[in-house]
Amino acid sequence: MRVKLPVFLDRDGVINENRSDYVKKPSEWIPIPGAIAAMKNLYNAGHQLIVVTNQSGIGRGYYTSNAVELVHEVMTDVFKAADIPPVPIMYCPHHPEDKCGCRKPETGMIDQAKLDLNLPHGGWMIGDAHSDMELGRRSGLTTILVLTGRGADQLEIIKAENLAKPDHITSSLVSAVKIILDHSTP
Repeated sequence: MRVKLPVFLDRDGVINENRSDYVKKPSEWIPIPGAIAAMKNLYNAGHQLIVVTNQSGIGRGYYTSNAVELVHEVMTDVFKAADIPPVPIMYCPHHPEDKCGCRKPETGMIDQAKLDLNLPHGGWMIGDAHSDMELGRRSGLTTILVLTGRGADQLEIIKAENLAKPDHITSSLVSAVKIILDHSTP
């Protein structure tokens, strides 16, 4: 029997709709259709779920850490209503110019999650940006770029700039979960 590897998920553009002006308050957090059920499928299959999200709006002064926590409370309530147990949520509050070790594509959030949760080596990274894919690559994860959120635009940048390609490219979190489940079945 194979070990069920952890699945790291970006938030905005993967689980919920992305906004060019940031998700600043709970009413702006809108799940992408099918995303919560897809996460439930991963959980039911035995995968540990971890959300990793850059929240530079804090460092830019657009909103506070408290505002992010309120958004995460709503997200957690939606997970709970879907019978998904608490999902660890890690976020980087820093401005891109801060050059911190936790802002994607740096590996700080995944390193901390692996330490805190005693996770095995390997796993999956699902995101809608090149920074998510680079984070996954640097962390030894199999990467899946979803074309929701910024994904389609980011794919064009990846191609145009000849950046490292994701391991998989798919339409949404729903189809990304199918890829993972297909690879996780003995």
